[in-house]
Amino acid sequence: MADDALRITVLGSATPYPRPGNPCSGYLVEGGGARVWVDAGSGSLGELQRHTGLGELDAVWISHLHADHSADLLTAYYGLRHADIRRDAPLPLYGPPGIADRIAGFLTNGPLRSPVEEAFAVEELHDGHEARVGALTLRSRSVEHGGLPAFALRVEDPEGRRIAYSGDCEPCPALTELARDCELFVCEADGDLPGHHSAPQAGRSAAEAGAGRLVVTHVGPGTAPAQAVEEAAGTFGDEVAYAAPGRVFAVTRRSRTPGRTTPSPASSR
Repeated sequence: MADDALRITVLGSATPYPRPGNPCSGYLVEGGGARVWVDAGSGSLGELQRHTGLGELDAVWISHLHADHSADLLTAYYGLRHADIRRDAPLPLYGPPGIADRIAGFLTNGPLRSPVEEAFAVEELHDGHEARVGALTLRSRSVEHGGLPAFALRVEDPEGRRIAYSGDCEPCPALTELARDCELFVCEADGDLPGHHSAPQAGRSAAEAGAGRLVVTHVGPGTAPAQAVEEAAGTFGDEVAYAAPGRVFAVTRRSRTPGRTTPSPASSR
């Protein structure tokens, strides 16, 4: 696969704790030579290293501060500060307000605050935040997750190919707008819970956004992945895949006809 191809690799999709062979939420987004670690749930750092290392990453993006999306930032800090990982500058970290103090709160063991900023160049997200990471544009929108600061993400490459990621949230206009006409939409399907999408809601959000293809992730423990795929397909009306760890979804640009959506070709392995 060409290095400039926009793609997302599933590092883990389990919730609310890692399972054997499936860490919590974590993804590697690559395109145009850039590498972004999206969410750092428990166990995802180990899987990340099957594909790239902390020394080769261009940025980290965190949707919200629940442990199943952010806990491996703590071990990443130790790797960046106290191991053999070498970088010329701190690793850019985009995350919700207060993320640096949250990390420091876990790490600090004495009178001096742990120097989080020596490992990470922290930039706090806000609604409509945009960042350039190499050739990629990252756009974040604030979404509804039980009152907790939480964000969804869209990644776009220079060719206009787009991946959208819900993080954890209930259906909301900001998510629909962010995912509008994206080639690939990765949406949680946790269950019928406040602040979350169920599988049918994931399909509905994808349909409303006009997404080309839907991948359901963060499937709750009460739902089998195959069931989530079936339920999401029923409301999406098109192809749905499951974010099994290790799968790679490559995105190619699709043609768009007004009033009609066309599935985007995507490959997985």
